Amino acid sequence: MAQKQSILGRIGQLTRANINSILDKAEDPEKMLDQMVRDYTSSIAEAENAVAQTIGNLRLAEADHAEDVAAVKEWGAKALAASQKADSLRAAGQPGEADRFDALAKVALSKQISFEQEAKAAAPQIAAQNETVEKLKTGLIGMKAKLGELQTKRDQLVARAKTAEAQSKVQDAVRSIDILDPTSELSRFEEKVRRNEAQVAGHAELASSSLDSQFEELEAASAMTEVEARLAELKGIGSGQPSAVESGE
Repeated sequence: MAQKQSILGRIGQLTRANINSILDKAEDPEKMLDQMVRDYTSSIAEAENAVAQTIGNLRLAEADHAEDVAAVKEWGAKALAASQKADSLRAAGQPGEADRFDALAKVALSKQISFEQEAKAAAPQIAAQNETVEKLKTGLIGMKAKLGELQTKRDQLVARAKTAEAQSKVQDAVRSIDILDPTSELSRFEEKVRRNEAQVAGHAELASSSLDSQFEELEAASAMTEVEARLAELKGIGSGQPSAVESGE
């Protein structure tokens, strides 16, 4: 009976285990879950063997009880037959033979009483064993359900851990991009190009201004040449020489 109580206690402890609480205290939940799955699987196998043995013992006890009950009926029938035979012989005037059959009837009744006592004593034990077996079966069902919960929890945890690891890598990459932002290098290069473009435009504008000045100087020189020509013409008029206008040139 102590063994049965031990089995019940172990099954009860395992089925009442708070998985979330255990995982919260674990340094490596994934390894903890893997170990728990192995422990539960092993415990279930041990419990199944123990329950099977208990059921086997119960079936033997039930078979023995059935044999005792059958023996009670059998020896009762023998006692009745011997008693009736004794009555018949006594009625036939054979008291000696009648006494012998009465003695046989007493032996049969003694056997019947012995088997009745055994059957009566075994009945409550068998009932208790049946109750224990049902509890053990229920406990096994609970253990298997807990094992399924553990396996599901383990798979979910592994998936979450991998997702978290991937997200961490992405965030690290994003942080490294923020620290070494390539767009800042592009901005500096763009600024350099803009300055070069401005310098080229400045040179072009300067060259254009110099060319305009040269044309202005040329135009000024042409104007002075005209002035000089007219001055010479005026001087010719003063000396009595006809001007270009007057000569029709």
